[in-house]
Amino acid sequence: MSLENRKKARTKEVSKKPRILYLITQGILGGPRTHINHLISFLKNDYEIHVAVGAKYCMPNYLEEGEIPLHVIPSLERPINPWKDQKALGEIKALITKIKPDLISTHSSKAGILGRYAAKKCEVPALFTAHGWAFTEGVSELQRKLYIQIEKRMARYAQKIICVSEHDHQLALQYGVGQKEQLVTIQNAMPFFPDQPLAGLAGEKPVRLIMVARICEQKDHQLLLQALSKLKVTKDYVVDLVGDGPLLEESKQLVQEMGLEDRVNFLGSRTDVPELLIKSHVFLLISKWEGFPRSIIEAMRAGLPVVASDVGGTKEAVIDTKTGFLIPRGDLEGLIKGLEKIINQPKLRAEMGLAGHQRFLDHFTFEGLVEKTTKVYQEILNK
Repeated sequence: MSLENRKKARTKEVSKKPRILYLITQGILGGPRTHINHLISFLKNDYEIHVAVGAKYCMPNYLEEGEIPLHVIPSLERPINPWKDQKALGEIKALITKIKPDLISTHSSKAGILGRYAAKKCEVPALFTAHGWAFTEGVSELQRKLYIQIEKRMARYAQKIICVSEHDHQLALQYGVGQKEQLVTIQNAMPFFPDQPLAGLAGEKPVRLIMVARICEQKDHQLLLQALSKLKVTKDYVVDLVGDGPLLEESKQLVQEMGLEDRVNFLGSRTDVPELLIKSHVFLLISKWEGFPRSIIEAMRAGLPVVASDVGGTKEAVIDTKTGFLIPRGDLEGLIKGLEKIINQPKLRAEMGLAGHQRFLDHFTFEGLVEKTTKVYQEILNK
């Protein structure tokens, strides 16, 4: 090769964008998928990005239309299945060998476990983002013990572990998951759109409450419905439940048994959540456990007051009595009192909503998350 060609080759090598493979278990509506979608929209000009997912469900246009390569791994599923998990591991390793990423960014428990192990076998650096630990408070004791041991073992296969809340960072340290120098806190965030109107466009009648969450064991829809059945309010209200899940039919049955058919609407999985938030007055997130709920930040961006369970990193976003109400896990009476206050007092709702919106602007816009995340990428790539 001539000197000139060698110079051109070196220049091309230096200017090559780092190639990142994002790995997620499923493309269902939720925190990990939303997180990756937003990251890609900010980083796609600076990195060569590939996305691998077990089941794609509804992915954004730039993935569906091929702007960003999307790889489907059918055997990558949430439930533990030794045969399928072994097959998924082989498929992930084959994909890594094919596309040769410089960094693998894994998200969600199953993808995090298999992705980190595959990366180690393929000698590619890996990063794991824990969107809420599977051993957090509120899950069963058996699950906690199992996942503590799994995550302690898997931590050695990641160069860095991003915790989406300081609560999760401290939880990892408490149980010896990862080394201190591995762990970094980067709180969840959402993009800010200056021209997006604030909530409350539906007027005051009825007061519209909305909860955007998968209807599953983690979310405590049952407690919410019990509270709604006991409310004593002076204002008319309705509750919109956005999301699908394994407990959907059971929740619908409970609504009928409690006589709440005129109060509760099941809207299913939706792609127009920002528009629904703008037409609402109060955001709800009643849960048994959380990491750092992205849905709450989205609600604060829309100017909604929040009534949420005080679990995981929720208190890092919601300031109790200032931007909403934090309710202890499983506290029925506390939830009833919080709902009655927020429904009956329009002035309080407005004050809390505006305070929450300002808190979003001060702490949770996406540019800060991108800056911190790319700093972690570069630290790994430079090594």
